[in-house]
Amino acid sequence: MFCNQCEQTAQGTGCTVKGVCGKDENIQSLQETLLYALKGIAAYSYHSRVYGERDEDVDAFMHEALFKTLTNVDFDLNDHVKLALKAGEMNYKAMELLDKANTGHYGKPGPVEVPTGTVKGPGILVTGHDFMDLEELLKQTEGTGINIYTHGEMLPAHGYPELKKYKHLVGNYGGAWQKQKKEFPAFGGAVLATTNCVQIPTDEYRDRLFTIGITAVEGVKHIESRKDFSEIINKAKELGDLPEAPGKPLTTGFHHDIVLSLAPKIIEAVKAGKIKRFFLIGGCDGAKAGRNYFTELAEKVPDDCVILTLACGKYRFNHMDFGDIDGIPRLIDLGQCNNAYSAIQIASALAEAFECDVNDLPLSFAVSWYEQKAVAILLTLLNLNIKNIRIGPTPPAFITPGVFQVLQDNFDLKLIGDVDEDLAAMMKGE
Repeated sequence: MFCNQCEQTAQGTGCTVKGVCGKDENIQSLQETLLYALKGIAAYSYHSRVYGERDEDVDAFMHEALFKTLTNVDFDLNDHVKLALKAGEMNYKAMELLDKANTGHYGKPGPVEVPTGTVKGPGILVTGHDFMDLEELLKQTEGTGINIYTHGEMLPAHGYPELKKYKHLVGNYGGAWQKQKKEFPAFGGAVLATTNCVQIPTDEYRDRLFTIGITAVEGVKHIESRKDFSEIINKAKELGDLPEAPGKPLTTGFHHDIVLSLAPKIIEAVKAGKIKRFFLIGGCDGAKAGRNYFTELAEKVPDDCVILTLACGKYRFNHMDFGDIDGIPRLIDLGQCNNAYSAIQIASALAEAFECDVNDLPLSFAVSWYEQKAVAILLTLLNLNIKNIRIGPTPPAFITPGVFQVLQDNFDLKLIGDVDEDLAAMMKGE
């Protein structure tokens, strides 16, 4: 980063001539946190705007927050903390807006069992987050004999009425984004990447990978308009039939309205001691060692507890059979990362029903941390004063020890540790 004040390039976190311009490493850390959060907010807002939805408060905040990062605007630590929390407030609005856009356009999703693997016939695999790209592709491939599959964060598409009505949306293939270099070669058909969760392809599948929208990869064909998917359609036909190779089905589609319709039953089960605790285990996944923590935690959650999950972190354990408690599923997939909004609605409704604060609910958070939208979501949870959140497997590299200490002191933010020790603490509400 280049410092306009001292006209030198900062090395690492903070300024190399700290004291000349006064910007210490903690201010720098909070400004970087703010910038990452803005990227996440921008992603959600971009998707909403495609459907004609926007929020003036969110737009105005983007200008305010970027202005705040200019040199010599503000060196007050507490003021930067407040602005970071305000970013959380604005991200809540952005997620709310995107939920409105998705449900308004595609209807409210409902629980659905999604086939996995492949069926005989040409296929196109769609990865990323953009439902409109998927919808347009479904329209243009209807009646062509080409089957469409979801990958990664596109799995929740199967729960929306206006998307699942397409019979050639046949299932989901593969898991989280970091597995692309193994899963895409094995898939054998054409692949469409709609958003940022795309890896640089190997030569095995480079010629059958296509990008669209903001996504672009050197040496990969970019589709300029979702109004014309002819190139990827022709490629799918050229590649020919995929084999009949079914896999184990996955369940998704639990919008907060669906879960809240079960609220009386859930409340009764809690009061009767049949449900001891709720765990939100999910978030943005990655390949770094230590992420098996979330798999182990889900496996060890007691049978009298319910797991809420969202984003691509769910692929660590969503293939497992968790059963149910009096008809209430023990694994509830809320959807994409932006559906953290649904998790907040559920927690707020339960807190109101039990006449308590969200922090007093039998609810624990274990969040896998990876990219910019995860930054924005964490700030949203902190802005709502939700405490005792565990994140991992490591703290964000741009968060200094000083800033992390502020978060620990004010919100009891924790890093994940030993699974058994963490689980025992969480069962006690710690």
